[in-house]
Order: sequence, then structure tokens, then C-alpha cells
Amino acid sequence: MTPDVTTLPSGLRVASISMPHLHSVSFGVSIEAGAVNEPARLNGLAHLLEHMVFKGTERRSARAIAEEVEAVGADLNAFTGRMMTSYHMRALSEHLPLGMDVISDLLCGSLLEEKELERERGVVLQEIGAAEDTPDDVVFDLLQDAAFPDQSFGRPILGREDSLFNVGRDHLQGFLADHYDAAHVIVTAAGRVDHNQLVDLAGQHLETLATARETQEPASPHYVGGERRDTRKLEQAHLVFGFKAPPAMADGYYETWIMSEILGGGMSSRLFQDIREERGLVYSIYSSYRAYPTAGVLAIYAGTAEADAQEVAQRTAGALNEIARQVTDSELARAKAQVKASILMGLESPAALADGLATDFLHFGRWVMPDEVISKIDAVDANGVTSAARGLMEAPLSFASVGPTGGLESYDGLAAMFGTARQS
Repeated sequence: MTPDVTTLPSGLRVASISMPHLHSVSFGVSIEAGAVNEPARLNGLAHLLEHMVFKGTERRSARAIAEEVEAVGADLNAFTGRMMTSYHMRALSEHLPLGMDVISDLLCGSLLEEKELERERGVVLQEIGAAEDTPDDVVFDLLQDAAFPDQSFGRPILGREDSLFNVGRDHLQGFLADHYDAAHVIVTAAGRVDHNQLVDLAGQHLETLATARETQEPASPHYVGGERRDTRKLEQAHLVFGFKAPPAMADGYYETWIMSEILGGGMSSRLFQDIREERGLVYSIYSSYRAYPTAGVLAIYAGTAEADAQEVAQRTAGALNEIARQVTDSELARAKAQVKASILMGLESPAALADGLATDFLHFGRWVMPDEVISKIDAVDANGVTSAARGLMEAPLSFASVGPTGGLESYDGLAAMFGTARQS
């Protein structure tokens, strides 16, 4: 499976993968800009802009956008991440021209009206409120802040109430002009798609994207570590232990990925079997590895009763330290099978393929072929996995919690438990 790729004279890239047995196509326009491109006082700007472009254009009202898309049974949505923003649609293949017209209209013709800004600011504040009511989401934002304090990489993507009220129409227009330019945009599609038609549509609708003004590149994230505790009266304590990990595609990336699977990647993982199945201390426990082009964090999440928090922390630290010493052949084989299966099954989803194309091209300048990834995973050995686990302990621990943690040790005690370096 190889994508067709074309670069238009403006620098706009178009990439697609044909899946002719399908009836639908998933496609979108992705921009190499997100929360990391915001100044602190305007935190949430990129996400608010993503909302605002749906509020009306020179050619369509907000209602008309929704009705025109849903009249053909299509689904239009968008998301903002730390390093990219994406506008995407799934539709029957014959409606690709309509979809490209609508998405390009959002990006090139949005009115960004003041009255809509006031209204949509309220919508985003409701979204933040909903997130604040979800402690197992809040705790990951706290962890990000602990790992990368006072940096755009550590701030919440949704923004904060005070910073959102600093965002004006001129800031939205400026962010769009600075970052939504052809050289930092890619059009991707997967499903029943004709690449030449996609290129023609992209050229017709998006070649007018201006060349961006000179802007300062966001500073590379600098991992620091530390703790953030949000004490609330809840039934559970939500805990996350975080560790500096390799960036995506860097040395140790694949070994850390496999190590995370062995540690807490599924029901057969060490954490799940020991802490949930054998001891019944949690309902949910897992590890996740978030790798970006310039930074990576491995996080271990657990939700437990306050009285059990200390034991959960001790057993979690014990599991990580044991992996730093030894993994079994069966664990290694099982983790590799899990990762490879998830990759290969993902190739069956046109939405996942279109998103993967955008992410890879924006971050690495190319599609990282599945065969390449599989071969790198196959090459991971037990020594590489144990070395990856030991590498996590070379930087200070990041710890975040939401809920009651009165029985849990201090940050220094937790850091010593995990054997991590002390904060400098």
C-alpha cells in the first residue's frame, strides 16, 4: 500500500490512498499548527479558531454548512492537537467535490464575526467545564503541565477561561494568516478516491492560500518534571506517573513502544494482571506512550480508592523496575503481536489512513510505511526493552493526581520509589 503524492506549485501537498472496494472516502485538510504555536496569554487560540471557522463564511451561514453536508449523508468535523489542526469529512465518493468546496470555504472564506466569537467563546467554556468534570481527562492535562511547565507544550489544548477572554478577532485572523498557508498544509484522502481528481480539487480550491508571514518557530519542548495535585472530594484518586521518553522515530522509540505494551498495554500486561486481576485495587490501569517529533512522555494511569493509592504506586513502581531488569520471551512476542495487529487493522480504516498520512507528512515529511514500522518492531529484542525501561528513570518523575491522595507519599518519596533522577 503506497500513497499517491503530488506537490502543487504553491507548495501545497496532496496525498491519497485508493481503496476502490469502498463506497466512501475519508478526506481532510490538515495544518502544521496547534496549541504549541500560541503565546501563553492566548492559550486556546488555535482551538477557538477551529470552532470559529464553522460559524459562517462569505458563501454559507453556519446552518447552511451543516445542512449542506448532512443533506448528502456526510460527516464533517475537526480537531486541534498540540502540533496540528485538521478539518475532515467522510462522505460517499461522489460527494468529494462538495466536501472539498465546503472545507476550503471554511479555511479561506470564514467571516470570524465578533458576535459569533462572543457566542462561541461561551461554547468552548462549556467544553472546558465538561472536561473539568472528567477527572481522568484533567489529570493528563496536569501531567503535561508538570512535565513541561511554563511552556506551550505543557498548556491545555482547550485553553483556560482567563486566556480565552484575551482572544479577539484580530488574533484569530492573525493566527490564520500566519499558519494556514500552502507550505504548512496537506490534503489527504483514503477510500474510493481518484488521486488526479483530488489534486484538481485541491488546486481549484486551495491554491489561493497565501504564503505565510515570517513567524517564530515554537520553542522545542524541554522536559522538567515535578508534580501537580488537584485535591477534590471524589470516590477515587486518579493518578498518573509520567516519564521522559524518546521522541517519535528517535533511538529507543520502538523499544519504548513495546515496553509500554508489556507494562500496561492490555489485559495480559503486568500492571493489569497484578494490580487489577490479582489484587483488585483498581478498575482501570494502563500505560500510554505519547511520542511527538521533538518530545515523548510515557504515562501510567490508575484510578483507585484513596486508601489503596500508596499500594498502587508501590506496585506500579515495582512493575516498572522489574521490566528494567528482565522481560520474558512470551511477553515480548505478545506485545509485538498486539502492536503489529493494531497497525495492520488500522490500515482497514480509511479515516485512520487519511489522518495517518497527514500526521506523518506534517511531522516527518513522508509517510512512514507500515512495512518499515513492522520491520522495526520485529527487530526489538529483550535487551532493548529493558534498556528503554531504565532510560525512563534518567529524568525526574512527573506526577499528577485528581481526587483524595492523603495517604500517598510526597513527590520525593514517589520519585525515590520509581528510582528516577531528582529534580535539578
